[in-house]
Amino acid sequence: MLDAALSLMMLAAIALVGGAVFLLRRGERKRPVLMLTLAGVMVMNLIIWTLPDPNGDTLAQAAKEGRTE
Repeated sequence: MLDAALSLMMLAAIALVGGAVFLLRRGERKRPVLMLTLAGVMVMNLIIWTLPDPNGDTLAQAAKEGRTE
């Protein structure tokens, strides 16, 4: 289930960037900047969940295994 959530988060970030580019070309400024900010936050969150620690484990693996450490 977590894999699906992370995949959807990446797809949503890509869609937000595409929408922001579309709106920037139409001349808007406020909404595209907010959309790009949200996409950046989502990508950083994805990186945090999938980046391995020094032991080679990720938060996503720990969540699947049910570890709380």
